[in-house]
Amino acid sequence: MTTATKRYTTAKELIELDRHYSPAEAAELVKKTATAKFDETIELHIRTGADPRHADQIVRGVTVLPHGVGKPLRVTVFTDGEAVAIAEQAGADFVGNDDLIQRVEGGWVDFDVAIATPDMMGKIGRLGRYLGRRGLMPNPRTGTVVQPDDLPRVIEESKKGRVEYRLDRTGLMHLAIGKASFEENQILDNLLTMIDNVVRARPSGVKGQFIIAAYLTSTMGPSIPLDVATLTTTTVQ
Repeated sequence: MTTATKRYTTAKELIELDRHYSPAEAAELVKKTATAKFDETIELHIRTGADPRHADQIVRGVTVLPHGVGKPLRVTVFTDGEAVAIAEQAGADFVGNDDLIQRVEGGWVDFDVAIATPDMMGKIGRLGRYLGRRGLMPNPRTGTVVQPDDLPRVIEESKKGRVEYRLDRTGLMHLAIGKASFEENQILDNLLTMIDNVVRARPSGVKGQFIIAAYLTSTMGPSIPLDVATLTTTTVQ
């Protein structure tokens, strides 16, 4: 059994037993409990009442966090023809077609977001086994398969902090929403924006309570239970 470190134990003592915190309280507390020697990622974990085994209960979408995720995101665009210049001018880090496909097939996945134009989907379909398990496969449902004219907007959003959310097979979501170095109000804004998008994405097939529990934590810190009722009714200021 792993023994908790003194740093972790001290941080955990800041969290009151059997208490669920408001979004503002949690944003303040998560900074206090992020005491590692590096800039920890702030994570939101959600337990839902959805059963992803049923097609009418799948939750998947994207949101743009107002303060980003705290790191530069590398964007790859699979496209051809005139769209290559559009993607390059819009700031994509890597742009190409057959050459990029071959690099990925060779094991290269040194990017955070993959975007494709519709004409490339037939070619990149075979990259599913390389990109799918990393959540990088372009998909119309997440807005990463777009027409050439829409590339500048999607690339800009991706650079700012475009985050995909989706259920895992147990009905949970695990989401990065910022860094411990963020100001409290930035963490709060990102938290509420993410929750608002998830709530709006509630599938019609889910009966009863949708968000059952939610926790805010840092990479090396303890979990902070969130008050779900307050969380889902508080709006971004």
